[in-house]
Amino acid sequence: MSGVLHARPHDRPVTLTLVVPVFNEASAIVLFLQRVKAVFDAAPRLKGEVLFINDGSTDDTLDLILAQQRNFAPLSIHAIELSRNFGKEAALAAGLAEALGDVVIPIDVDLQDPPELIPVMIEQWEKGYDVVLARRVDRSRDPLMKRLTADWFYRLHNAISDPPLPANVGDFRAMDRAVVEVINALPETQRFMKGLFAWVGFRSCMVDYSRPERSAGQSKFNSWKLWNFALEGITSFSAAPLRMWTYLGGLISLASFIFAATIVARVWVYGVDVPGYASLMVAVTFFGGIQLIGIGALGEYLARTYMESKRRPLYVIRRRYPDPSP
Repeated sequence: MSGVLHARPHDRPVTLTLVVPVFNEASAIVLFLQRVKAVFDAAPRLKGEVLFINDGSTDDTLDLILAQQRNFAPLSIHAIELSRNFGKEAALAAGLAEALGDVVIPIDVDLQDPPELIPVMIEQWEKGYDVVLARRVDRSRDPLMKRLTADWFYRLHNAISDPPLPANVGDFRAMDRAVVEVINALPETQRFMKGLFAWVGFRSCMVDYSRPERSAGQSKFNSWKLWNFALEGITSFSAAPLRMWTYLGGLISLASFIFAATIVARVWVYGVDVPGYASLMVAVTFFGGIQLIGIGALGEYLARTYMESKRRPLYVIRRRYPDPSP
C-alpha cells in the first residue's frame, strides 16, 4: 500500500531505536552489537539507541548487556529488565512503549534479521513510507517443517482473517513514530503483534532479504509454542473458527435427517431393521468428538475474553538501565 508519499528530509540525522527482546541470549549479544555498530559507523546520520528488553533471562544476558554499554560507545545501549518471563509479544510491546526514536525497528538478536538491511529500510522511510517491511525471500536455512508450517499458517490466517498478514514477514520492520504511537494506544493485553502491525495500516513497502542461520544459541520457540502462537494469531483476528460450527452443525443435522429418512424407508420396504452396535458406537463417538472440538473452539475465545476482562498490565518492569531516576 503506497498512497500519496511525502518525502522526508535526507540531510538530517535520523533518530533510531532498535527494539531487541532477549531471553537467555548471552552467546549472541556481543556479535550482534558488533554488527549493529558497524552499520551505525557506516551511516553517520543514524543516531539513537539499542534498547534491549530482558524477558526474564536466567543466564548472563543482562550482565553482558550492561558490560557492553562501555565497550561499544558511542553506540547508546539501554536495557529494560522485566520482572519475569512474559513472552516475546509482551517484551516487544514493552520495547515499543519505551522507544523514543523517530523510527523504531524491532529486531532479533540472533542476526537472522540482518542489521545491514537497516540503511535500506531508512531510505524507504525517507521516501515517505510509514512502515518498511523486511520480507524473507529465501528461508532455505530454516528447517523444512518450519517453512511448511509457516506457509500453511499464512494461507489459513489470510483465508479467514482480516486484515491479511504479508507472507514471510516477521517483526523486523521500520516504523515511523506515528505508527508506534497508534500501536501503543491499542488497549488489548492478549497481543499478536504481527496482526496488530497489519491492522493499523499506514503507507508501507517491502524490502527483500535472504534469511541467514542463527549466529549463536537456539530458538526458544519449540513446536508447541509455535502451535499456540498460531492459535493466538487466528483467534485474535478472526471469528471464523466459531462461525464454522454453525455451518458444520447444519450439515450434520441435514445428514442425520437424511439418515433417519433412509431408515424409515428401509423399514417400510424390508420390515423392522435392527441397528448394529458398531454403527451406533461410531455415531456416538463421532458426534461426541465434534461437540468437544466445538466446545474447545468456544473456550479459546472465552479464555481471551476472560484474560482481557482482568485488565492486568501486559508486563511489569523491574528496572531500567541506566536508571533514569536521580
